[in-house]
Amino acid sequence: MNLKRKAIIMNPEEMRRAIVRISHEIIEANGGISQIILVGIRKRGAPLAERIRAHIVEIEGEEVPLGVLDITLYRDDVHKVAPQPLVESTDIPVSVENMVIVLIDDVLFTGRTVRAALDAVMDFGRPRAIQLAVLVDRGHRELPIRADFVGKNVPTSHREIVKVALRETDGEDEVSIAEIAES
Repeated sequence: MNLKRKAIIMNPEEMRRAIVRISHEIIEANGGISQIILVGIRKRGAPLAERIRAHIVEIEGEEVPLGVLDITLYRDDVHKVAPQPLVESTDIPVSVENMVIVLIDDVLFTGRTVRAALDAVMDFGRPRAIQLAVLVDRGHRELPIRADFVGKNVPTSHREIVKVALRETDGEDEVSIAEIAES
């Protein structure tokens, strides 16, 4: 697939501010952090969850549990991904029973990744609630899923791709939008 870069929609400072705002919103919406577990969806949701956790610790002065979720085997298109998909580890270090799980991902698009993450979390027990935090919501839902905490809403067309780059995975922080080029 050939992509033609159109624009940078978030620079490093805008990303940092969005992450700080999301951190504050999570604390406020939950009346503190005593009942929450942050869970990053691999691949880019995990480092975003770590950043949110760092800001929450800075704000609250307390640790908050942090987990990482691999949803590969829960995807409804797992058979299309690869004949032998690479499954990475899932780690949720505390019981989810009666806790509020805050799922964290980079981009919310169709909702299918979140649906897979919901199924995966439920295999660990029955949380009191599950909330969703995303850096970018680009619309075009195929499932009735919405984010509770959003860094930036970006209206897109189906021909556009939102690309999130993070220092931890890509060497730089940036959110850009590209268009699928005609072949």
